[in-house]
Amino acid sequence: MIYEMRTYNMKPGGAVAEFEASFAESLPHREKYSKLAAFFHTDFGPLNQVIHIWPYESLSERERIVAEAGKDPNWPPKNLDGIVDMTSDILIPAPFTRPLGDQALGRFYEMRTYTFRAGTMQEVVKRWEAAMPYREEYSPCAGCFYSDVGSLNKWVHLWPYNSLDDRLRIRAESTKDPNWPPATREFQIKAENKLLIPASFSPMH
Repeated sequence: MIYEMRTYNMKPGGAVAEFEASFAESLPHREKYSKLAAFFHTDFGPLNQVIHIWPYESLSERERIVAEAGKDPNWPPKNLDGIVDMTSDILIPAPFTRPLGDQALGRFYEMRTYTFRAGTMQEVVKRWEAAMPYREEYSPCAGCFYSDVGSLNKWVHLWPYNSLDDRLRIRAESTKDPNWPPATREFQIKAENKLLIPASFSPMH
């Protein structure tokens, strides 16, 4: 299993809402070929971004499905003029992570992206796998992934919360646990986060 995470930076103003509306209209046509896992827009962090995530069994399956969907007259969505730029990353799910898709875990999601030194990712996965059961005593993790194509050496983890107060409380409680966070900061080069709001049509909500 792989995930393609497509990140679009949109023009300020109403471009995000217009794109979401067009995407929702076209989505039933696109899902004739494969299902969407999640669709979000940012609320904190880099503003005016939309993120959509697609699961595939392999890169070859992705290539085939994208080619088939590209022939559909109703795909891609209309109203693409609001897009400033686009990036695509292929993510590999950690062996301990649950699949993305149809589940209601929280009102919003925090996406945290850590960049680690080259050559350390397998050790990062190992240490996170050992620590995750302790962290999930406080709240569930929606998914952990490492990049394989696109921006390399990135570790992406997605956390659902019902409110900002819940996020602050849970993070404060979990960091008192001696088993959390995993001992990977020695490898870490960069850390970023963004707050994501699921679209009304997002399977993850």
